[in-house]
Amino acid sequence: MAKIHPTAIVEDGAQLGADVEVGPYAHVGPNVRLGDGTVVQQGAIIDGHTTLGTQCQVFPYACIGMKTQDLKYRDGSVSYVEIGDRTVIREFATVHLGTADGEKTVIGSDCLFMCYCHAAHGVVLGDHCICSNSVQLAGDVHLQDWAIVGGCAAAHQFCTVGRHAMVGGMTKIRQDAPPFMLTDMVEGAMKVIGPNVVGLTRRGFGRDVIQALKEAYRFLYRDGLNRTQALERVENDVEPFDEIRELVDFYRNSSRGVA
Repeated sequence: MAKIHPTAIVEDGAQLGADVEVGPYAHVGPNVRLGDGTVVQQGAIIDGHTTLGTQCQVFPYACIGMKTQDLKYRDGSVSYVEIGDRTVIREFATVHLGTADGEKTVIGSDCLFMCYCHAAHGVVLGDHCICSNSVQLAGDVHLQDWAIVGGCAAAHQFCTVGRHAMVGGMTKIRQDAPPFMLTDMVEGAMKVIGPNVVGLTRRGFGRDVIQALKEAYRFLYRDGLNRTQALERVENDVEPFDEIRELVDFYRNSSRGVA
């Protein structure tokens, strides 16, 4: 049974699962679906063709499923927001609909999207992602599983942050940030500074894998090789763990270029 505050507005057509809570002055639009146990707190707005999974938390004054800010949007287009299970959207965060018909903005399961963060049209977050306060993600940015982006960082359109990567606060993300690595602003430039050793250790990666990633980093960034030479050395001279193959593929398939 849903628990709806008497000052909240839940429009006809909205689908609320079991034990959903909608707080005072919150607004839930007619095409919204809320999974079991999801809580929408005071003053939050959820509109558009938006789906939230089970046990999500939407904090006060967050705004999900509003029209994109993309000037290419045309009235009447139907686009979507999809949010997975157990994801937390904190105060004043915004998650916008897609631009073209059928386009989706996606935040996966077990994510934390902190205060004042913004996900523009077509942004895709995998599972277990964290965006610290005021992270700004432009259209079609992709954060792969377990990516972490520090506070006040901003990502250019179409950039990707790889799996288990961590990007430092205040970083201007204008190229892709490679998986398993730490990326930060150094002397005004976006630079990869080494493997994400602490994060990888916490998530159970073995010492042999971490050592292999350190060797790959050395070839890519420390030995004075060009990118083609460095990737060849990584493929030929580093233990071929799945993570190493993923790292090489990430560089080779990047459309924006890798930091």
